[in-house]
Amino acid sequence: MCGIAGLAGPDAARHQTTVWAMGMSQSHRGPDGTLQAVSADGRAVLAMNTLLIVAPSAQPGPYLDAASGLLLAFNGEIYNFRQQAAAWGIPLADRETDAHLVLRAWAKLGTACLDGLDGMFAVALYDPRAGEAGRLFLARDRLGEKPLYWRLDGGRLAFASEVTTLTGYGMAPLVVRPEMLAIETPVGVETPFQGVQLLAPASLLSFDLASGSLEHTTWWHLEGREPWESDYEPALARFSVVLAEQVPLRAPSGDFALLLSGGLDSSVLAYLMRPPVCVTVRYRGQDRLDESRIATAIARDVGAELVVVEPDAADFTTVLPHMVNALDYPMGNAAVFSEYMAYRAVADRGIKVVVGGLGPDEFLMGYVRQALVLFGPQAVLDAGMEAYRPLAAKLLHTAGEPLAPAEAAARLILRGPDPDGRVRELVADAFTRSGGDAARALTLAELATAWRPLVMTSDKLASTFALVRRSPFLARDLVELSYRLPVEHKITAPAAGKRILRDAAKALGLPREVWASRDKLGFASPVPAWLTGPLAQWTDAQIRTALDDAPDTLRPLLERGLEAGGRFDRSRMQALMAAAWFSDQTVKAAV
Repeated sequence: MCGIAGLAGPDAARHQTTVWAMGMSQSHRGPDGTLQAVSADGRAVLAMNTLLIVAPSAQPGPYLDAASGLLLAFNGEIYNFRQQAAAWGIPLADRETDAHLVLRAWAKLGTACLDGLDGMFAVALYDPRAGEAGRLFLARDRLGEKPLYWRLDGGRLAFASEVTTLTGYGMAPLVVRPEMLAIETPVGVETPFQGVQLLAPASLLSFDLASGSLEHTTWWHLEGREPWESDYEPALARFSVVLAEQVPLRAPSGDFALLLSGGLDSSVLAYLMRPPVCVTVRYRGQDRLDESRIATAIARDVGAELVVVEPDAADFTTVLPHMVNALDYPMGNAAVFSEYMAYRAVADRGIKVVVGGLGPDEFLMGYVRQALVLFGPQAVLDAGMEAYRPLAAKLLHTAGEPLAPAEAAARLILRGPDPDGRVRELVADAFTRSGGDAARALTLAELATAWRPLVMTSDKLASTFALVRRSPFLARDLVELSYRLPVEHKITAPAAGKRILRDAAKALGLPREVWASRDKLGFASPVPAWLTGPLAQWTDAQIRTALDDAPDTLRPLLERGLEAGGRFDRSRMQALMAAAWFSDQTVKAAV
């Protein structure tokens, strides 16, 4: 986990002080040092916050290839870098890292090297040989695990790992996107700051310094994978092999901690990775949310120390400002508080790497909303999932006719009004690109909408505690195989999602309590109940205070938090986070 920032333009060298300030503003991302470098031609200044994991004695970046003049700032980890170095004939010394591979591979192969990299990364590379006056390239990993923001200003392109770094570079007026009401987070490449964009996952941005022109390309397409054609048993055999091969490769050589909720995904990781420490979160008096009994049994079985975190409402009010500041801007993630507290506990123990189970729900139909689309609301309720009746009610049609799958999926993803139809457009496009397979369509819809806050919350909250967050289920081979599988390999009944992962866990010898469990909790929290219970007055006060100065565009989001909502309505939590975000003076200054 590192941070990168920088500037490219004809006079970039004159702005070294600015770039240094940008780097230092996100120094928490790299406790092993923040350094910057200027290209030989003075047209690029790159800064890098370094956290050394792969080779603790390595030289911190940025990195220069003397022969070509290429200058690299790198955030992330390439898990197959030793194998790719051998395949490409690129020598690496013992103390050299994945960043050195990226630098030399780019010098040798150009942008084509990206396809060979399996990992999470955000790359900024300046190539003085490209074009008439050099080019800056920005690239991001396949699923957007590492964030990268950019802005174009006065013939210069600035970039950073955090939005607040770029708003510090220059004024960026606040813009409350309609999607922040619809799904609590901007979608696509948008941010709440005018002129500041998020580089899309699997994207490559090229900035030509001579002309000032930009070129966007997508270097990886998930939907281009051929569907899996064989029966279930060969698919299960192949999935089990890939799972058993790929997941352990994400285990670091030193200490690390696993976020262990007690559910299927994190339990599979526990048995395949054998972490020395597991961390679980529970809440007193919330038996429905307490999976610590299962987590205790699993930790004991794999020989791990179990750390149990027990936050309360007072903890929430205390950490809210820091939590929101770490996120850069409000993001829709129901587990954000639990995740924050878990990361804090990991950091308190001096551990640098934390592992979590993102991915199977999106790719293997683990969400109830996916079952509702595939089987219909009545079938889901009849399967013993009565607690999800409020969610199922979203699919009731005035004429009593079933909804089109794309419309049903959009209704279930939406958490508020979609006045511009932006979310519905994204979901409809996902169904168009899926080739007619409903499960693949739902995966693409998740990636286009709800995925961004999940994956970015993991990075941002971990980074604020100087942690590396790894998500082993996002290994390229595992992701591509999971996407290719037909729907019946993923789910056969409303309460039986992630079928092939369950059967693989069974085949690999994991305990029945792991693969037979059906009820998904994850790191759920009672925060929504607190906000209407013991913290109700405090929450109202925070929202009303923000309303006093809020711009018109932000007021509808805040006002919704003062209205009564149902069980699956997170409007109050969203409004509170927006209020805490707006109370920051940097955000107020952007109005």
